[in-house]
Amino acid sequence: MKLATYKDGTRDGQLVVVSRDLSTAHYATGIATRMQQALDDWGFIAPQLQDLYETLNNGKARHAFPFDPALCMAPLPRAYQRLTGNAYANHAALLGEGEGDLVMHQAASDALMGANDHVVCANENLGADFSAEIAVITGDVPVGASADDALESIRLVMLSNAITLRNVTHNVQSHPGASFSPVAVTLDELGDAWDNGSVHLTVQVAWNGRKVGMCDAGTDMTHHFGQLVAHASKTRALRAGTVVNSGTVSHAGFDKNGKTEWPKGYSCIAEKRAMETALDGKTTTEYMKFADTVRIEAKGKDGQSVFGAIEQELSRLSIT
Repeated sequence: MKLATYKDGTRDGQLVVVSRDLSTAHYATGIATRMQQALDDWGFIAPQLQDLYETLNNGKARHAFPFDPALCMAPLPRAYQRLTGNAYANHAALLGEGEGDLVMHQAASDALMGANDHVVCANENLGADFSAEIAVITGDVPVGASADDALESIRLVMLSNAITLRNVTHNVQSHPGASFSPVAVTLDELGDAWDNGSVHLTVQVAWNGRKVGMCDAGTDMTHHFGQLVAHASKTRALRAGTVVNSGTVSHAGFDKNGKTEWPKGYSCIAEKRAMETALDGKTTTEYMKFADTVRIEAKGKDGQSVFGAIEQELSRLSIT
């Protein structure tokens, strides 16, 4: 099934069930009002949401309405915690961040952004960069869970744009937040695209309307989500509603005439600059400017959007 959270003036919004083709939606009122409520009692609430989802897809839901991604908060607007990993060794190698050993960082989680929310920045010189990623929401995970058990804890999958200020040296300040796709989907909704803890879909990235990335999120994933979640639980339990980001979706280049090429493009500007340095010894691509836009989307075999699209604009911070 596909779930979203509509803005209603509160911090947690209203849980809605969204049709498979993302055309219609229905409030989950009477089942669960908030996403966290559903996650806390998943075994009881999820089957009821699934029934509503099937009714909606069959065109028989009595109070269905047109689905509008612009009205969406993040599917889980605020999480107990969010962690981000480095699931793609190629990304780490390009950016000189080691040999792809599994590393995770705690990330901001108290105000996750919706798919169409503006990214606000005080200064262009901070080096605002997008990062197309996959993210999952877990159920409860005990301390020391195995990778297999961790996989069983995954409830929902989303796309994410993890904003990074590349010219800010302090780690906490350089990661101001992340946005998420309009809808979160259950694993069964992905079909065979969900394989061994990875999402085998092409993540399409467009910067200012120009397609710059077409990386498969599964092919070059070094550490799958079971491993990421298990790593996070090594020394602590994770509560239902924990969000785990993959890190930048990336792909390995290949040698052509003595030079490395990356035909599938890039999922963040920092990778593009690293590619330029590798090829030409210098960077020419600048980071985002005010009014720049980024669009991140993944489509299924039928050509339909799976999660809806993240579409954001970089805006100047207004200080009054």
